[in-house]
Amino acid sequence: MNLDDMPHRSFVTVAPEQRPVRNRRASRVIVLAGDRVLLEEDTDPGCPGITWWVTPGGGVDPGESFEQTARRELHEETGLVITVDDLEGPVGRRVTHHGYSDQVLVQEEYFFIVRTDQFVVDTAGYTPEEQQTLAQTAWLTEQELASRVYWPELLPQLWHSQPGSFLDMGHVEESTIPLTASQRQF
Repeated sequence: MNLDDMPHRSFVTVAPEQRPVRNRRASRVIVLAGDRVLLEEDTDPGCPGITWWVTPGGGVDPGESFEQTARRELHEETGLVITVDDLEGPVGRRVTHHGYSDQVLVQEEYFFIVRTDQFVVDTAGYTPEEQQTLAQTAWLTEQELASRVYWPELLPQLWHSQPGSFLDMGHVEESTIPLTASQRQF
C-alpha cells in the first residue's frame, strides 16, 4: 500500500512487512544560537521508551519551495518568524527511510541553517501528530548532543558547514523498527 496521498500517520502498529510506504519531500532547519542547536525529541508511539532528537522541519506542501517549507515549519514548530533570506543553504540533502511501527516514510530532505539568539520555543503550532510524537525541545551543545541519539547522523558536519558548502548524505535508514529486506530498495 502507498500512502502518498494520505497526510497523516495511523499510529496503528502493524507487522513490519505490512507497513504501508509513504513518500514525501521535506525541509529541515538547523537552528543555531551560539554554541547550541535547537532539537526536538521525537518518538514512535508504537515503541514506548525509544526516543531520538531531530531538527525542526516537515513536509513540503503543494506549490511550496523547500525554502518556503523551512520557513513555515520553523514558525509552526518553534514560533520563530524568519524570512527566506534568513536561511543559509541548502547545506545538505539526503533521502531517508524511516521504519516506524505503523509505516515506512521515505523522505527526500533538504537542510538549511538559521542563526539566531536563543529564544523560548513556542510549540502552539504543533499539528495533532506532532503533539503526539514530539516530547520536548532543547538547546543542546555539541557535547550534550554526543550522549543522545540524533538524526541525521551527520548533524555535526552540517552544523559546522562552511558558507557555500553542500553535503550529499545519499540514502540512509533511520528506523525504530528496521526495514525488511523487501523494503530496502535503495
